Amino acid sequence: MKPNKLYLYSIVLVAVLGGLLFGYDTAVISGAEKGLQAFFIGATDFVYTDAIHGITCSSALIGCIIGSALSGMLASNLGRKKTLVLAGVLFFLSALGSYMPEFLFFNYGEPTFSLLIVFNLYRILGGVGVGIASAVCPMYIAEIAPSNIRGTLVSWNQFAIIFGQLAVYFINLQILGDHPIPVIKEISEDVYKILNPGAALWSIEVGWRYMFHSEGLPAAMFMILMCLVPETPRYLAMNGEDAKALNVLSRINGSDKAEKILNEIKNTAVVKTEPLIAYGWLVIFVGIMLSVFQQFVGINAVLYFAPRIFASCGLENPMMITVLMGVVNILFTLVAIFTVEKLGRKPLLIYGSVGMAVGAIGFAFVNLVALPPMIAAGCIMIYSASFMFSWGPICWVLISEIFPNTIRGAAVAIAVAFQWIANFIVSSTFVPMYNMEFAEGDGFGHVFVYALYGVFCILAALFVWKLVPETKGKTLEDMTRLWRK
Repeated sequence: MKPNKLYLYSIVLVAVLGGLLFGYDTAVISGAEKGLQAFFIGATDFVYTDAIHGITCSSALIGCIIGSALSGMLASNLGRKKTLVLAGVLFFLSALGSYMPEFLFFNYGEPTFSLLIVFNLYRILGGVGVGIASAVCPMYIAEIAPSNIRGTLVSWNQFAIIFGQLAVYFINLQILGDHPIPVIKEISEDVYKILNPGAALWSIEVGWRYMFHSEGLPAAMFMILMCLVPETPRYLAMNGEDAKALNVLSRINGSDKAEKILNEIKNTAVVKTEPLIAYGWLVIFVGIMLSVFQQFVGINAVLYFAPRIFASCGLENPMMITVLMGVVNILFTLVAIFTVEKLGRKPLLIYGSVGMAVGAIGFAFVNLVALPPMIAAGCIMIYSASFMFSWGPICWVLISEIFPNTIRGAAVAIAVAFQWIANFIVSSTFVPMYNMEFAEGDGFGHVFVYALYGVFCILAALFVWKLVPETKGKTLEDMTRLWRK
């Protein structure tokens, strides 16, 4: 049997739909958050403060932490395929529930504290799906792909994440149409006023609902298509299903190589699992810190709050600028896809860290000396683009590659759980830090928060240079031998 590239690419295409939903679910809040805030400001039984709004915007990340923590156990017990089907079900239920949290128990369109709790529970449910997909999609692709193109194929998952974010930016823009977004002003502590309640009524009542509901169709497609693809050969081999594993390997790699690959898998997976620290603490530490640095450089503060940031810079039509940023992100993710197997993982991470530091510190400087808004937007674009060809895709590639077979499920789950914890810290602290002022209108927070992210970019480059191994061209079994040394 000869290698069937169409078979391989069709499997990967289905798997990366999980990445698309990951990006879609986490970025949908960027367009919906203003309408959602205005809706709950209308509640009479509680005061919807900035702090509550920050938690509501970040509540999906709580689910991401839970989902990623459970992903290793689920992937090891249910298998990679069934775990991703479960993630699809959670995406679908979350989309419908976030669209109409009043279903069965509450009066439609009546904001209450109880309704807010239910809404957040639906967002957390979707977050669990994101957490599972974020860990298991790269794992699934890495275990299916031949070693010579594994980095490229895993990078397509990051492309799908960014494409999902661009898609939702564009869909949010189309849903909004000519309807204005609410303009909200804080009158005094815990007192807020909507300055354009009549004009923005559609956005407040139904606009945000349609944005969440739009995720339902791709979620259903992912759920159904995952049922049609095979389980990974490494999982099959570790569970004694050698015939099935050999069949999948033969279709992907050809009969001549399949037997050799299967023997390598079995030689490094004599037991289904080993103790997490069987290869020492360093491999776990490297995986965790890759995840933490990917978030502490601050990228999701931009992806989740882009319209708010561009508006604060004084730019007109911040939603359109956000869509433009999404296009730039897509283009620079392609840079990673086409260079990861040529340049390697470490150089891309170091170059990206330097570019991000320039963009972040540049944005802080622009705000310090009050340069024109377009320069500030340009710095954000440089910062975001640098992330997209480096830490965005390459972090996921490394997390899917560096761990030995016998601890991969648990180790990936821990690394990705730390990633979502770090994401929650960054996302929930961004708005308060960004709005910090020593004197009215001094913009201190705009300077401080991006100077801080710039420092983390520099630390990330040093970490990669000193501690992260290069995995280009190595098989997953090679990583077992590397860490055993």
